[in-house]
Amino acid sequence: MEKFLKVTNAPKTSQLISLSRLKTVTTGSGTAATVVLTYSDGTATTVTTAAQTAFNVYDAIIDAMEQAMATSWQRSQFPVALPLAPTGIVNA
Repeated sequence: MEKFLKVTNAPKTSQLISLSRLKTVTTGSGTAATVVLTYSDGTATTVTTAAQTAFNVYDAIIDAMEQAMATSWQRSQFPVALPLAPTGIVNA
């Protein structure tokens, strides 16, 4: 079963981030404005926000991923509101 984070405060309402085949989640620093989720096929999803405070967006994504993966297989979407509203979520 595929799992997705449903970002409820994204610029495009309820934008989805896939958790399937996820390889890494990275950010440049505790104040970086991007969090990058990289997949095993080489594609990536970049979440852009205002500058983070002490990794708060990165931590929120990691925490939401853990909670989503612990839910029933029948629940494919897990809603999350990031601590800073994303200005963009790009899948490439």
